[in-house]
Amino acid sequence: MDDLSQQETDELRVQKREAFARLSAVWQDALGAGIEPDVLAHVALFAALGDLVATYGETAVADFAERLPGRISSGEFTIPLVLN
Repeated sequence: MDDLSQQETDELRVQKREAFARLSAVWQDALGAGIEPDVLAHVALFAALGDLVATYGETAVADFAERLPGRISSGEFTIPLVLN
């Protein structure tokens, strides 16, 4: 990988970490306000899929969604439990 591609990859990784941290903070705030976790999850999925459809179109998002069961089953979305 050339230096520019590596730099873009590093920048994307930083953006993803920052986005996850911000969403996690908002998620915790919503939980603290009494919103149930499953309600949050459904609304977040709806918002995310809606944004993806607006950006990439229904066909591309449907193709993406078809691959989700395998990715979920392989643990890609399992968040490690952190004990303090």
